Amino acid sequence: MSADVELSNVSVTFGSFFAAKNVSVKIEGGEFFSFLGPSGCGKTTLLRAISGFQDPSEGNVLIDNKDMSGIGPNKRPTALIFQNLALFPLMTVSENIAFSLEVRGVSKTDRQKRADELLELIALEGQGEKKVHQLSGGQKQRVAIARALAVEPKVLLLDEPLSALDLKLRQRMRTELREIQKRVNITFIYITHDQGEALTMSDRIAVMNEGELEQVGPCDEVYNNPRTPFVATFVGENNPIYGRIKSIDGKTVEIDTPDGIFRSTINDNTNLNINDDAIAFVRPESLFLPRSDDNFDNSLPVIIDSFEFEGNIKNFYAHLKSGTKIKFSVPNAIDTSHIKNGSSINLGFDSQKSIILPKAPLAID
Repeated sequence: MSADVELSNVSVTFGSFFAAKNVSVKIEGGEFFSFLGPSGCGKTTLLRAISGFQDPSEGNVLIDNKDMSGIGPNKRPTALIFQNLALFPLMTVSENIAFSLEVRGVSKTDRQKRADELLELIALEGQGEKKVHQLSGGQKQRVAIARALAVEPKVLLLDEPLSALDLKLRQRMRTELREIQKRVNITFIYITHDQGEALTMSDRIAVMNEGELEQVGPCDEVYNNPRTPFVATFVGENNPIYGRIKSIDGKTVEIDTPDGIFRSTINDNTNLNINDDAIAFVRPESLFLPRSDDNFDNSLPVIIDSFEFEGNIKNFYAHLKSGTKIKFSVPNAIDTSHIKNGSSINLGFDSQKSIILPKAPLAID
């Protein structure tokens, strides 16, 4: 059974410092929801407020429509998985999984039965008698999840649990974690600074910056239609091109830049007027090497600085005449042997693949 989680105007302060500021969001029961943001943005603070380890300075946390004010961590329908997993090295895998049941006075027979069920869930059948040091990093991760699920929480809270794993294992665990969540069908609230993790696993993500929510929505919406320059440059890679609004025609905007006039798209909720300072964003994968029959809305003249080979793609780094840095990506199947360092080429992109936003700080600033 899963539960809704609602944060209503939640703020957490330490003296005059706001670790979280006026955060309001509702997480649906059975949803895989991620708080995404850089270190120190307040995401772990919110997780602690949901779990009961941190009282909000203002606002309320509701779980299953019940106000959690005054209810301690051990009385909430939640379980928390920490970054370091905190498995007991002297216990067997089964004993680790069943530990919380033992604390609650569950009989040994019932504890073993539940441990066996969870070992099957995490694909570690028959390995309950192993000690923790005999497990791989991914297996330890799954045991930590099973231990948290043993008490049948309605909400599972995960604080960057994959951060200590190597890249290949982290990528595999993303898939496994999502599959486990689908099978148990409880609410997962996940904390990460890794946008790849958030986009891969989540139903929705909340992007945080300096204690505040910048944007909440489905992964593809946040990626394709960022609402702020911070979100545009934190979630995935983006090329910012600074300029001033020249014209607005419905959702199509012309921006006048030192490198020419470009056509871009405006979000429904974005407020821009003629002569406003703005930034056009175009992602590396949306910049193309034009062919003779291509008809792009925009032509972007660049000078190649360098390139990197990544196997399936080649990343090119270039600059405009103004000095603005540009990155674009080309599938390895496309012949780029004619592109050399110092080459002058034109890139093409469509206005629908570019977003224009009011000038504001970037995530990389």
